[in-house]
Amino acid sequence: MACRKLKIFLEMIKFEHTIFALPFAYLGAFLAAGGRPTLAQLGWITLAMIGARTAAMSLNRLIDRHIDALNPRTADRALPRGLLSVAEVWLYTIISFALLFYAAARLNWLCVQLLPIAVFVLSVYSYTKRWTWACHLVLGLADSLAPVGAWVAVRTAVDLPAVVLGLGMGSWVAGFDIIYACQDYDFDRQYGIHSIPARFGKARALTIARFLHAFAVLMLVLVGLLLDLSPTYFLGVILAAVILIYEHRLVSPEDLSRINIAFLNLNGYLSVLMFIFTFLALNWR
Repeated sequence: MACRKLKIFLEMIKFEHTIFALPFAYLGAFLAAGGRPTLAQLGWITLAMIGARTAAMSLNRLIDRHIDALNPRTADRALPRGLLSVAEVWLYTIISFALLFYAAARLNWLCVQLLPIAVFVLSVYSYTKRWTWACHLVLGLADSLAPVGAWVAVRTAVDLPAVVLGLGMGSWVAGFDIIYACQDYDFDRQYGIHSIPARFGKARALTIARFLHAFAVLMLVLVGLLLDLSPTYFLGVILAAVILIYEHRLVSPEDLSRINIAFLNLNGYLSVLMFIFTFLALNWR
């Protein structure tokens, strides 16, 4: 019974989507170390990421459960269907935040000091769709904390390259979240949910997403310049740009049928490839 509940919970929070943020967290850690962080640092960063993302997604499902029940796309989720109780998801949320705090404490004092900011951003995101179309940017801000936090975990400092890397990741996430939100265009407009597609229309929303992704690529280039990285890193950035171009070719205002390929598959490849090429740039001489 407990294993079944855990499986339902992991499906509910889309645990597999950790593939978006975790490689960027490792990317921040390896860049901060200028090569390879310690295994202990990587271990605690991994646990902090798992705790942060699980807590954020659990809160999102709790806060949005009534909206999810009305939306045909999300009505099949665990909370609207009663497969998990509100009390159970709250328990998972508290445990996840505790894991985040413990991991931060094992890393360094600055991680602990900055933790309230991270918790605030992770918690407030789910409410933003109720009052601003900029909710996608808030999600980007929340995800940008992954590489910045990992950098802080290794260096005990917030440096310019970490901020630029965070801007790059945040813009990337906000861009593909806008694309994903296009499929809820009709529902959002009917029920007064705020989003960029609902506010500006799907065509303009996709244009905004393209600009955000172009900015993300520029930020990744700037990271390489600031840290004087080898050409191998920039090859990774070029591949990331190609993936983003292809992602935008898969969707249009009139045809969103391939949105899951654009959202999950391609962005997962981008994240992993960026880490691999950064690792090679730092460690392959």
